[in-house]
Amino acid sequence: MRTSTSTTRSLRHSTPDRRPDGGSRARDGAERTVILGIDPGTLSTGYGVIEMHRGRTALIACGLVRNAPGKPMPLRLKLIHESLALVIRKFRPDQVAVETAFYGKNAQSALKLGQARGVAILAAVTADLPLAEYSPREVKKAVVGNGNASKQQVQYMVRSFLSLGEAPASFDITDALAVAICHGHRGAQGAGRYTDWKSFLKAHPEKAGGTGSRR
Repeated sequence: MRTSTSTTRSLRHSTPDRRPDGGSRARDGAERTVILGIDPGTLSTGYGVIEMHRGRTALIACGLVRNAPGKPMPLRLKLIHESLALVIRKFRPDQVAVETAFYGKNAQSALKLGQARGVAILAAVTADLPLAEYSPREVKKAVVGNGNASKQQVQYMVRSFLSLGEAPASFDITDALAVAICHGHRGAQGAGRYTDWKSFLKAHPEKAGGTGSRR
């Protein structure tokens, strides 16, 4: 099934001067960071691209990668990887943030989610982008101030942060934007960041053996 990349909003912005530390400068000389947030799932993967510039956070683009339920898992993963790689090439983020596993899911769901997360991470590190991971609780705490916040509360705060006239079409998109916002607020401290596949495996040696994670 084709990917759905319906962009809620797209902003024109100047091509920045890239820096090796995962940031950039806009043509006005101010610090500028473009962040891609990803909420992985084998049926629906949400993504959101935001820009942080002069103390303001703005939406660049957001959308979904959709897979049909009956589609073989290898083909689902292929579509997720190819679609996110396309998003990275199109919007040129400086950094990527991915939501980590929620271990309350059953084993089969955890395995599937781990596979989706794996190809999302691969898309980021293949592009040599700094990567961070945040748990759902961390994201909710950063965006809402409450680690047990509901999806509706997260959606409301994402709309407020990004000054959106209407909510994104899916909670998967909202969650992806929330991950990006979380990283924008916390990523400056470098928590959970990896600059390549080797550094990711060093922090997660269990991944080298092919073990999966959530949903």
